[in-house]
Amino acid sequence: MRFPRLFPLGLLSSLVLTGTLLADSVTMKNGDRLTGTVIRVEGDSLTLKSELAGEVKIPFASITSIDSGAPLSLVLKDGQTIVGSLKAEADRYTVTTAAAGRVETTKEKIATIRSEEEQTRYLARLDRLTNPRLLDLWTGHFDAGYAATRGNAETNTINVGAYLARATSRDKITLYFTSINTNARLQGQSQQTANAIRGGGRYDLNLSKKSFVFALSDLEFDEFQRLDLRFVLGGGGGYHVIQNKRTLFDLFAGANLNKEFFSTGLRRTSTELILGNELNHKIASNMVFTERLVFYPNMSNSGNYRLNFDTSLSTNINKWLAWNVGFSNRYLSNPVPGLKTNDILFTTGIRLTFAKPAD
Repeated sequence: MRFPRLFPLGLLSSLVLTGTLLADSVTMKNGDRLTGTVIRVEGDSLTLKSELAGEVKIPFASITSIDSGAPLSLVLKDGQTIVGSLKAEADRYTVTTAAAGRVETTKEKIATIRSEEEQTRYLARLDRLTNPRLLDLWTGHFDAGYAATRGNAETNTINVGAYLARATSRDKITLYFTSINTNARLQGQSQQTANAIRGGGRYDLNLSKKSFVFALSDLEFDEFQRLDLRFVLGGGGGYHVIQNKRTLFDLFAGANLNKEFFSTGLRRTSTELILGNELNHKIASNMVFTERLVFYPNMSNSGNYRLNFDTSLSTNINKWLAWNVGFSNRYLSNPVPGLKTNDILFTTGIRLTFAKPAD
């Protein structure tokens, strides 16, 4: 007569026991045992997802054994992938596969471990990086700043800029634009004191993990340099000196054709070399420093040259909003007679960032 009352309790106990048996377990050197779902093992940590604590990262060096109820994908350093339930103790890893039965390997041979769901997402991301659609993978930002003075003199300065990039495993497209405009009013007289526009694009094609070739085009207008248009078309090659999650440092060299049109009627066409470097460094989790220096020796008019220097510091306020400070210098050794060789631009303002991820 009591069986109907005991049946739900017995069923619940069976379900709990089954869930425990199917759960992955990780045993630590101090004797602690954690259960949940192994998400991934990458670098020096294992990520375990439990119902109570969510995702937890565990130092891999503190783990003595792993026992998975669900299949895991073990990616070896030689590129081979083994899929099955895992039993790992010390340096010995045994994978029970559906096709080949038990397969043994060692910890030193393993590059990463992922759950089935994580492996599916990784392969989807990899496929998207290898074969992206036209609108995939674009990232970038939009900068805007405004400054004003009021009193004996009235000034208004507006600067805007935009940067777009689309990087895949084989190539990268970069587009940029920046503009500054300043108007001043003194004793009833209005005049413009700054009016410059710069823009361009570059295409990089990877030859290997370290080397690449590139093609570029730049356009520039500067009213107070008497420059109606500078059109640059060129290309060359480069090398990724440093390439990790925090720092990207490139060296590059090449050549370009430079056509300059000045409002004075002066027209110049010259061939230039391209010698430069580019740095992108993540100082902190919310702060990024960038620097780019390019030297253009003039091969058509020996002794003359151009020098472009750009640097910025961006501090994230949240995922899409940041505060940006930028400094830019354009040096021209042979400007229009009567004008200075340097044009310096300092900007500060908000930055709106966006990204279209691969998955």
